[in-house]
Amino acid sequence: MPRKPELKGRAARLARLFPAGRAKAARTPFVLLVVLLLGGGLIGLLVLNSALSEGSFKLADLQKRTQNLTDEEQALQRDIDAYSSPDALQRRAHELGMVPGGDPAFLDPDGTVRGVPGAASPAPAVFEGPPAPESLELTPPPGLPAASAPAVRRPSGGRVPAQRPLRLGSPRPRLRLVGLALGLVLAVFVVRLLQVQAVEASAYAAKAEVNRYVVHTLAAERGGITDRDGVALAVSEDAYDITADPTMFSAKQLKIADGPERAAALLAPILGQDQAALVKKLRPADKNSRYARLATRQTPQVWKQIKDLKSALAQKTGTANVLAGVFADPSSQRVYPNGDLAAGILGWVNAEGQGGGGIEQMLEKQLAGKNGKIRYAQSGGREVPTAGSAETPAVPGSDVELTIDRDIQWAAQDAITQQVKKSKADRGYVVVQDTRTGQILAMADAPGFDPNDLSKADPAALGNAAVQDAYEPGSTAKVMSMAAVLQENAATPLTHVVVPNRLHRGDRLFQDDVDHATWDLTLNGVLAKSSNIGTILATGQLGKTQPQANQVLYSYLRKFGIGGYTGLHFPGETPGILAPPQKWSTSQQYTIPFGQGFSINALQAASVYSTIANGGVRVQPSLIRGTKGPDGRFTPAAKPEETRVVSAKTAKSVAEMLESVVDDEQGTGISARIPGYNVAGKTGTANRVDPATGRYRGYTSSFAGFAPADKPRITVYCAIQNATSGGYFGGQICGPIYKKVMEFALKTLQVPPTGAPPANLPVAYKP
Repeated sequence: MPRKPELKGRAARLARLFPAGRAKAARTPFVLLVVLLLGGGLIGLLVLNSALSEGSFKLADLQKRTQNLTDEEQALQRDIDAYSSPDALQRRAHELGMVPGGDPAFLDPDGTVRGVPGAASPAPAVFEGPPAPESLELTPPPGLPAASAPAVRRPSGGRVPAQRPLRLGSPRPRLRLVGLALGLVLAVFVVRLLQVQAVEASAYAAKAEVNRYVVHTLAAERGGITDRDGVALAVSEDAYDITADPTMFSAKQLKIADGPERAAALLAPILGQDQAALVKKLRPADKNSRYARLATRQTPQVWKQIKDLKSALAQKTGTANVLAGVFADPSSQRVYPNGDLAAGILGWVNAEGQGGGGIEQMLEKQLAGKNGKIRYAQSGGREVPTAGSAETPAVPGSDVELTIDRDIQWAAQDAITQQVKKSKADRGYVVVQDTRTGQILAMADAPGFDPNDLSKADPAALGNAAVQDAYEPGSTAKVMSMAAVLQENAATPLTHVVVPNRLHRGDRLFQDDVDHATWDLTLNGVLAKSSNIGTILATGQLGKTQPQANQVLYSYLRKFGIGGYTGLHFPGETPGILAPPQKWSTSQQYTIPFGQGFSINALQAASVYSTIANGGVRVQPSLIRGTKGPDGRFTPAAKPEETRVVSAKTAKSVAEMLESVVDDEQGTGISARIPGYNVAGKTGTANRVDPATGRYRGYTSSFAGFAPADKPRITVYCAIQNATSGGYFGGQICGPIYKKVMEFALKTLQVPPTGAPPANLPVAYKP
């Protein structure tokens, strides 16, 4: 199953945060948590704002107190300035009434009296006051630390300049700006949260689902195919795809330089692959590649061998485990227990696990079943057990039971394979059919192929040539011409027919396969000796004119199933070629009665003889007996369609005429005699159209018949294309095959001889 694309960036983060499915129930607590966090953040901001406001108030109070101190300092400075003037003390003294009238006297620190009458200096003494202090210490007001009260230095000029008051900026604008910014950020988060969780919740949940939840296909078990007795012809078994992680074979990982070479040397004989090819896979050009498929659909035994080697290497101390990076992916393998037996019927399963031909393709829907799926949450490539999972179980495919009998199929396939090799022919086919039910008991062709190993198969051999090859049937088709003549009362088996050595019709001069003088034959003798000229003369009686005769013959050919599909619905089946009588060429008007100028497939030819054997009723050929569903209930196939072609009387007469082909010494099919049984049959040898060039080259040799002739049960048809070694006449190379297969089928189905004497219809007459 193709892996779903992984999301990246924002979608991947959303996948982890917002799961879908069952996780929808967990979304509400998450939203509440986010809302609580956002609410808590808002409350925290409010608390912070209150704290900052309180600090702002304290700071303003300090600024106010500082301003008061500054004002007091300035007042003190003014007082100092006032008291520092020369006349300040005298003026103050006068204000207080401390200075008496007259000149005052002053006592200096050294004991000299100034201003006393009679002193040396009549000048009045002036009171200068005490010396000015160098600095004035200000006592800070209560509550303010002493260190914070500045010492006011008196300038040398005696006047302290006024200091500029200290003013601090207000924090309120900054607090408002910060609060606004935080509010905007939180608003953005809230809006985004509402968008993700409410407005676009479904869309984001779907995106998250792609990455968080994975879906794996549960392959349905493919139904089996059996023969009519329940013998397995195709089954599905456990298998493994052998894979590797190339990064685990690097020199850095294994501490050795030739890790891939050592691993390939161990794996090559087990997997049956080239060692150099394995090394190339284990050391890819892409150094970051972590996956390489070494082999597909290997048996459990193969994987067990590899595991045992891995364990042995892991237990060896001091030795690098060069197989540590080899793994196995479970899969299934279609197995055909009988090898190439019935391969043309069964077909094969391709690399995608789908039917690629035959019944596997024809009944793909029933055999494949319905795949299931499992969906689960994953993290880092591993399943999250607590997240739960949803599983839709796979529905196994139905088992198919064919009409084929494995033993008869083996006998037919063995016989045709040997003869094709012996005759060095291009191809050959054998069809065995139950005359009463139309069921196909065997349908073999050679050369064949083994569906277990298509790599060794010849592409030209794939398929089922018995229904896919179209060819001119030759004299085996004369049975339809005779049936038409008898059904139209144009003649009887005993009607005299003068057969000349040559017959001129239209633009051609016709002759039989052997040069002969004029034959005086009955209509039965014409069929027994397979005379082309006699057949042309007989079918000419089907109408007053040749076009009328052509139309009548065409209608019977169509009733026998020529020019149309058999109803088997087999992949690649050809309907053959039969042009309408209006398009018959001059030569076709006379060649079609003896089997040249139109084409059929082998199953159509067998069906013609089964129709005669079944009393003139054509039963549509069938290959499926029924299906068994997963519940074990068997469902029979629909009843095949039946069509009456000729009357029972006509069919019996034709059957008696066919006995003469085998029983009469003048017949062409004496090689098909079976002791104890009355056998009806007909040989055929036709010019063959080479499919490659479209020109006539070689021959189509055939034999068709049924047994017992007086109470038919089994029809066998054989054809060989372009025999190049030995004989090429149908009676020579196909008669023995017919006998061998028919004998085996009669014994297998336990069909007893009837004991009735042969018809012994006359072949010739005396004029």
